[in-house]
Amino acid sequence: MRIGSGVDFHQLVEGRDLWIGGIKIPHHKGALGHSDADVLLHAICDALLGAACLGDIGTHFPDTSNDFKDIDSKILLAKSIELIKAEGYQLINIDATLCLEAPKIKPYVSAMQETIAKICGVTNKDVSIKATTTEKLGFVGREEGLVAYATVLLQ
Repeated sequence: MRIGSGVDFHQLVEGRDLWIGGIKIPHHKGALGHSDADVLLHAICDALLGAACLGDIGTHFPDTSNDFKDIDSKILLAKSIELIKAEGYQLINIDATLCLEAPKIKPYVSAMQETIAKICGVTNKDVSIKATTTEKLGFVGREEGLVAYATVLLQ
């Protein structure tokens, strides 16, 4: 058994789509990044790679490479799963937390769970997604950015 943790931060800006957990969420701001900037999937990728001692998302999918420019982060998650499977591991579960003031993500959580579970080869009940605000404190509270934390268990 191996435990991995991941964290990712992205700035929120006008004129970008907001992708969280593989789902496009209607909002007046989106996450800024080299890829689609899906903060939740990036944190999960880092947790998976870390648990298997395979480095981090930047090692495998560098933001300096045009191969990953505007890439759908669901592809990065699928590739991360392939990498851990090549090492002989399988995913047991994911526990993730999003930190953002807006939009409220509760209406999208089940779709996120379904999307992530399908890519990872687990059930929806193996993917926990929670959200919290920072009570208007810091860059998250000012709606300048968002953060995701993920913990995974591999066997």
